[in-house]
Amino acid sequence: MIPFRPDIIQYAWVVPDLEAAIHEWHRTLGVGPFLVNRNIPVEEPRHRGSPRAVPFSTAVAQSGSAQIELVEQHDDGPSAFRDTVPKGVTRLHHVAIVTDEYDAMLRRYADVPVAADGRLGAIRYCYLDTTPQIGAMLEILDDQPQLRAFFGAIRKAAERWDGDVRTLIREL
Repeated sequence: MIPFRPDIIQYAWVVPDLEAAIHEWHRTLGVGPFLVNRNIPVEEPRHRGSPRAVPFSTAVAQSGSAQIELVEQHDDGPSAFRDTVPKGVTRLHHVAIVTDEYDAMLRRYADVPVAADGRLGAIRYCYLDTTPQIGAMLEILDDQPQLRAFFGAIRKAAERWDGDVRTLIREL
């Protein structure tokens, strides 16, 4: 039997101020550049099973084999982010895995509450509330060509970046 060991591809922190967090990650660890998506439009968004659109923006950078994602929620409403990270606090929120067997992965975690789910175009995603088990949520991403293209762009940006702070933030 092959052991179940999905690759964690991303570590994500909820932050109170996206730009300030980007600069701190760069100053502290040299991470960059960050590709920034503002006010991400989520289709069919749900929080704990109820419809809830959450206004948020993200910044993603590659650091070695892992992505660093920073998330800023733009309101104080209920969300998977606010479930574990109070407003004004910076804290690890989730780790992410990508799977080409999205439905099977959800069945594997059938006993874990779904904190939030929805679609980003063709890409289905969910946050499973694994905080009691690992201290953070688990994001499952459906492996789609758009996701691979975005993740490829993040890797290429990091590989080609000369470290110039003037190009640290790249709006998408």
